[in-house]
Amino acid sequence: MDGVPERGAFRLDNCSIERTLAVVGEKWTFLVLREVFGGVRRFADLRAGTGAPRQVLSARLTRLVAEGLLRKVPYQEPGQRQRDEYRLTQKGLDLYPIMVSLMAWGDRYLADPEGPPMLLTHRGCGAPIEQRMHCAEGHEVDGAREVTPLPGPGAKLKRLAG
Repeated sequence: MDGVPERGAFRLDNCSIERTLAVVGEKWTFLVLREVFGGVRRFADLRAGTGAPRQVLSARLTRLVAEGLLRKVPYQEPGQRQRDEYRLTQKGLDLYPIMVSLMAWGDRYLADPEGPPMLLTHRGCGAPIEQRMHCAEGHEVDGAREVTPLPGPGAKLKRLAG
């Protein structure tokens, strides 16, 4: 494109994909999020649902709270000490499309011959959920070959050596 430096001319130290993966790009984190999106809130139930070792789960929950994806809400069963439940914040809820995309990819390429283990349906009408990309003008975008990456307002050029 005229006037736009080549992609290799830009620094990648502020890449949004890399920064996102630094927060959520690990198996146990996604499994914790899967459970919380499914309504699981308590440590013991999260541990049972994910199969994560206690220390791993504790570290992941601490990180998700520190990053603002989950918040702790205290609760107390009669005769027991106070504990915390973990609930999604808006920042955490905004990860749902990523979770659905991962699930759809796995359903397409990794599911058992019988089909996917879970189906997502619209609570309002019962129809299957479909995830699609579209541009701001409303055109459906079928995949990466229909997208042109351009530098955004946060793009930074590399400094030339010399």
